[in-house]
Amino acid sequence: MSFEMKDKDLLGRIGKLKTKSGTVETPLLFPVINPSIQLVPPQKLKDTFGFEAVITNAYILKKRFENKPVEQGLHKFLGFDGAVMTDSGAYQILVYGEVEVNQAEIVGYQEQIGSDIATILDIPTGWKITQEQATTTVKETLKRAKAFFKTKTRDDILWVGPVQGGRHLDLVAKSAAEMSKLPFQIHALGSPTEVMESYRFDVLADMILTAKKNLPPERPLHLFGAGHPIMFSLAVALGCDLFDSAAYALYARENRYMTENGTWRLHELDYFPCQCPKCATATPQEVTAKTPKERETFLAEHNLYVCTAEIKRVKQAIRDGRLWEHVEMRTHAHPALFTALKKLKNHEDFIEKHSPTAKKSGLFFFNSVDLARPEVNHYRKRMQERYSPPENSRVLLLAPQTRKKPFHKAQEFDRIKQVTKRLGEELSGKVHVCFYAAPFGVIPLELDEVYPLSQHEIALPLDRETVDYVANQASEYIRQQRYETVVLLHDPPQWGNKVKTQCSKACQKKNVNFEAVNVTGERSKNILTRLEKILRKHLSE
Repeated sequence: MSFEMKDKDLLGRIGKLKTKSGTVETPLLFPVINPSIQLVPPQKLKDTFGFEAVITNAYILKKRFENKPVEQGLHKFLGFDGAVMTDSGAYQILVYGEVEVNQAEIVGYQEQIGSDIATILDIPTGWKITQEQATTTVKETLKRAKAFFKTKTRDDILWVGPVQGGRHLDLVAKSAAEMSKLPFQIHALGSPTEVMESYRFDVLADMILTAKKNLPPERPLHLFGAGHPIMFSLAVALGCDLFDSAAYALYARENRYMTENGTWRLHELDYFPCQCPKCATATPQEVTAKTPKERETFLAEHNLYVCTAEIKRVKQAIRDGRLWEHVEMRTHAHPALFTALKKLKNHEDFIEKHSPTAKKSGLFFFNSVDLARPEVNHYRKRMQERYSPPENSRVLLLAPQTRKKPFHKAQEFDRIKQVTKRLGEELSGKVHVCFYAAPFGVIPLELDEVYPLSQHEIALPLDRETVDYVANQASEYIRQQRYETVVLLHDPPQWGNKVKTQCSKACQKKNVNFEAVNVTGERSKNILTRLEKILRKHLSE
């Protein structure tokens, strides 16, 4: 197998996955094929909608069609010349409790029909089962995974090793760690369907990230049943490379119309908010008047257009380095999804470790949720671990952020330079200027133009959590360094008293002089005169 990564952002990546039927690009969505009731011909999925791969259920094929797929070969039987993935029947175990096939039989059948990507017969972990029951599913799946390598006969099929454990994260971690020791080419997070149906996307985020932390990064991760485009970007950002969906057809059967931000019932629409080839030629009223089969086909094809368009948007967001912004926009479509985005704060170190440190474009920050961004975490770590102020610094002059970036090119900084110039070269060299700024915290003057400290935009006014973060970073910086005096240019309208209070406390604990100069409410000349007096006083001591 060859999986080559081309681009990445957060844990999302654009990659090339080589199968025996050709190379496909990830993130990759597999539309589910049901040969018994297929609204859209499989080859049309590729030729018209651009899907490079599909997925079908090997257990259902074996049960309903017996040897016909074996005789014709899977691709000819389905009428599809792209890559074909097969599931083993584990979902039927989850729904019905058992299947009429064993591990060796379904593995052999997938080899006989010629799947490109195939799955062992794992035991799924249900949503409501106990820790003890979940432990059994993990152990049995691992037992079957180990036994599988003694029975498989083909090396040109990419085999999927499922990770079980469900909402029991300790079991997910154990399952992933043990599965990673086996030579599977692909892994999959098992049993997410019930979690998604319950809208527990926060739990799903924990499940995915727990699995990712314990799986080899060079192996793609598949998310079973991630059916709605509203969650594609979140799944990709969390590290899912592959996912499948039958939702395009299931929703159509129920007269449900997909958009990237949610779903409507057909009868609720007066206008189609879409310009895909289907919606551009009809109105909701005209589609409602169609026969049930025509209406179902129309909706299925529209849903497919929406899905493939969203996958392309996600890929472009990765290329542009704006996957976080895209995920934030999508997750605002539903509180349950936004709750999942907030969960990323608990995994910020892992995400930061695997995220690019530089991007093609600047960043957008909207609120305190963005404090979990890897760029913020990366900067905080580097400041704590690697930064030291100039050796001769005695006084820290903390200035508030300006609207113009880089900050040292703003008009407000020109006034500070006037003051330090009047101090003379010897005294001004002992003053170290830093800015306190959202979302990064303390930005030393000499780092002001380093990416992304000046290459970002932030929404104002700042929310309370962001102000608290910057205040805490400022106080932590003071505690770490060896200044004799801290002079804060205090800006109450934007920052309140939080920065002043935190910096004052930090100075008291370190027995460091602290002075605050209010930069609002007085004439600029008076402020600068007072600042000069304070600096001269402490530099001459």
